[in-house]
Parts: sequence; structure tokens; C-alpha cells
Amino acid sequence: MTVPESALAEQLNSSLRHIVLMLRRVSADQAITSQQLSVLGSLEHGPCRMTELAAEHGVRLPTMTAQINRLERDGLVERGRDGSDARVVTAALTAAGRERLAAGRAQRIGFLTERFAALTDEERAAVAAALPALDKLFTAP
Repeated sequence: MTVPESALAEQLNSSLRHIVLMLRRVSADQAITSQQLSVLGSLEHGPCRMTELAAEHGVRLPTMTAQINRLERDGLVERGRDGSDARVVTAALTAAGRERLAAGRAQRIGFLTERFAALTDEERAAVAAALPALDKLFTAP
């Protein structure tokens, strides 16, 4: 039986909401918010332009600037300039930012590992089988 796209979209939307809220609760005792942790994750592979960060996170530039201000104040990121255009502001992780990102990620992975342990082998296999389709869904243009 084929599930209509709209019904599937509605179910996935509901599941994603629950997942996001659950992961936020897991991270609630962290010194930074889950949104700030997400920004740190965006900087994991190197400096990024502020405009690119804002676009990736679906926020306006002033909102991202405020996030970066807080992260910079806490010593987790540092501002820089783009080598090809000195007018462009970039953000990069500091060593403390990498440590905070690793700690936050470890906490989430640990929580998810416990949750997966409660599933049957078949349920874990079903989740694993769905991951390539989810990756395709979320990386599609």
C-alpha cells in the first residue's frame, strides 16, 4: 500500500518535531542552547561567512550575528575576515568551541544509543534502512 506524499509529509513533520524537542531536552543542562550547538557544528570543518551561516540556519543575518556574539563572548568562536574580501566577516571554532561541540554531540549520541538499545533488531534495521532515503530527502535541492 502506497502512502500519499501529503500523509507521509505530515507524519514525518510530527516525528521530526518530537525528535527535535527530545534532543533539546537532552541538551537542556548544557551551558549553551541547542541552536548554539548547531552553529558550532556548522563551523566544525572550518571558518564560514556569517551570511552563509544565517542561510544554513534559516535565520536573518542580525539573528546569526547575535548568536555569534554570544558564542564569541563565551570563547567558543572567533571572528575573522575572508581572505578574498576583507569586508566579509567569518566565524571559526576555537579549541574551547570544539570541546563544547564534542561534549554536546557525545551527550546526544549517548542518549540516542540508549534509545536504540530499547528497540528490537528489526526496528533498528528499519531505522538503518530509512537513513539513506532521509539523507536524500534532506539534501535534495
